[in-house]
Amino acid sequence: MYDNVKRNSGSLSAVRGSLLGGAVGDALGYAVEFLSLSSIREEFGEGGIRAYERSNEGLALISDDTQMTLFTAAGLLNRRTRCALTGQEEDPTADIREAYRDWYMTQFNEDDRCFAQWDIHHREPATWLYRIPCLHSRRAPGGTCLSAMAQTAFGTIEDPLNNSKGCGGVMRVAPVGLIHQGVQSREQVIRLGWEAARAAAVTHGNPLGYISAAGLAMMVNRAAFGGCPYGDGLYGILQECRELLDEMFAGEPELALQQSLLERAELLSRNHRPDTENIPLLGEGWVGEETLAIAVYCCLRHSSDFTEAVIAAVNHDGDSDSTGAVAGNLLGAWLGAEAIDPCWLEGLELKDTIETLAQDLCRCSGDPEWERKYGKA
Repeated sequence: MYDNVKRNSGSLSAVRGSLLGGAVGDALGYAVEFLSLSSIREEFGEGGIRAYERSNEGLALISDDTQMTLFTAAGLLNRRTRCALTGQEEDPTADIREAYRDWYMTQFNEDDRCFAQWDIHHREPATWLYRIPCLHSRRAPGGTCLSAMAQTAFGTIEDPLNNSKGCGGVMRVAPVGLIHQGVQSREQVIRLGWEAARAAAVTHGNPLGYISAAGLAMMVNRAAFGGCPYGDGLYGILQECRELLDEMFAGEPELALQQSLLERAELLSRNHRPDTENIPLLGEGWVGEETLAIAVYCCLRHSSDFTEAVIAAVNHDGDSDSTGAVAGNLLGAWLGAEAIDPCWLEGLELKDTIETLAQDLCRCSGDPEWERKYGKA
């Protein structure tokens, strides 16, 4: 009989580990996002990039991946606060959409026509994150996210805006798994999986753009808080996730590709070949199904070593910051914040903001300060 209570870290440690871990993988990979493995080795040596490339100010800069992850968390907290105030349960998608609009506004200066259109409509920011100056930085944002957020309408699973399966959906949804503590039943896990899928579908309309998001959120939740019927090991968590995806997306032809890549990730994690040989067999990570598979492979292969997992996740030909971010989200949830070497947290951009959101995800306060922060959406 497996013990379904996760014992290796407390809830706050798991949530901190996931958010900080995602930012670490993102910041490490951001410097090499558009480089081939051969170019990475040429610049950083045969072992690839193994330490941050820092800004002139000594910061390890995050990309749009972590930016959007933080806005996802803020949207979820807005929804949770309103539900606590009204006593009514609501789907979080509307709040997440408004949070993404805030992120979109940070990508343009005041002279930009898109910003002027928002100003004309007198839209007030929905999240406190909008007022953080360094979030008003363009860090290679995905074209699909920008073009989708420029539309008046939002994408949904039923009425998609496009047919994109880019990784911009999966790389931002870890907070959906982190805000739901106390989840045990299959139905509860599926419910949060649908929340993540709908959050991804706001911008990404191809099923693989949101199937991967559902998979990540469900695995992050089990990794952080336990409850998996197959035990709390990552292989068991992956097994449950694949079963739930089959149930959620039965009849969806695109699901087969995601499932085959996850199966391949598991098989590759058990061999003895180098990561740089295995990862290309899963793709490059520019699309959701590949990002999830590469991240899962790295976490399975290096399940007790956060540093080696994120290093593996960024040293390949593809979308290094996104695969690094997702691997960091998942393994950080599993190992807890204590498993992240302090050297990765020194100079990590927005570390204090990330810590604040991690703490807020673990509580729901009704005091006036909290309501001013999250209760106006």
